Amino acid sequence: MDLPSILKRRLKQLGHEQRDLAGAAQVTESYISQLLTRKKAPPAPERTDIYGKIEEFLKFRRGELTKLVDLQRQEELKRKLADPPAPLFKEVRELVLRKCRPNHQKRIRAIFERQPFGELELLVTQKLLDVVKGVARQELESESWLRLVGRLNNRSYEEMRVAILEFLDTDVFNVSIENCISFLDPLIDSWDIDLATFSIEVVLNRRVAPGRAKKFVFVEEPSETAGAEAPGLKEFFQDPSLSAGTSGEEIAFLKSLRFRGRHPTPLFYYRELQNLRDPLHFRGPALGDGPAVPASAAPPEHPGAAKVPLVSLRRKADGVELRKRASGSGTAIRAPNPRSKRGMTIHR
Repeated sequence: MDLPSILKRRLKQLGHEQRDLAGAAQVTESYISQLLTRKKAPPAPERTDIYGKIEEFLKFRRGELTKLVDLQRQEELKRKLADPPAPLFKEVRELVLRKCRPNHQKRIRAIFERQPFGELELLVTQKLLDVVKGVARQELESESWLRLVGRLNNRSYEEMRVAILEFLDTDVFNVSIENCISFLDPLIDSWDIDLATFSIEVVLNRRVAPGRAKKFVFVEEPSETAGAEAPGLKEFFQDPSLSAGTSGEEIAFLKSLRFRGRHPTPLFYYRELQNLRDPLHFRGPALGDGPAVPASAAPPEHPGAAKVPLVSLRRKADGVELRKRASGSGTAIRAPNPRSKRGMTIHR
């Protein structure tokens, strides 16, 4: 059985009406009616919140309707793949071109018309949809945002919830004029593309979608394995004497390291972590003494490793002063030498 059949049977069993279900799902009664009569396809479960509300209202097990809809949508997708994609509506294309930066509109229009529903038109339209869907998905639970967009479209809160659920379920092959009027037009201020690199920049309307411009670029990735997969890093994490107390930010930094044809050892990552934690290696906001490194943030000692005293650097008008903060002897501390680019070595 499909979703409409199950919903109609449960409504009858519990003695509820369509308007009761619409109120529980926070959508219009018209939308529920079209859903039950199969005039509207069930929305994708990962893009909507109505199934949880319907399951609670009609006393279904949690996730029961979601599994049913997933199977139903898979069958529908198989049927769609057998048919060739239809070109975009003329009004949709005109909106996309109108939002393009004026200095590139003429050139982009010529490409669109020369290659109807070609690669460039698909790429640009898909990115615009991705950006607007991201905003809509983020604001789906915000009643104030839905009412704001509803005022721009002369729609009620419930009508906008229906519109946003349908919009999140669309794709570049099925985007409608209504989708453009309700979301693409008010949310997107402009877009531009560099035809040499195919990088796309999308600027949102700050009144409706506050935030920075979105930029999509194609970048070259190194063929070598990333730091997260390096054997030396795995051994570093497996050795508590090296990696104990490593924070999430420090782990992300170590994983971001890249190497071409070289394979660092666990000791490399330990020393890199020491360098990251040492305040001497970073310029603070002030020129005075920086805060001392707390004991909990100090790296663990590796067995057999030489003990290096911790020093703090104080800038003075007449030079640099080193203040020894840990006891020890026979250790060489390298300090800057104003007369030499390589520096000098002070033996203690």
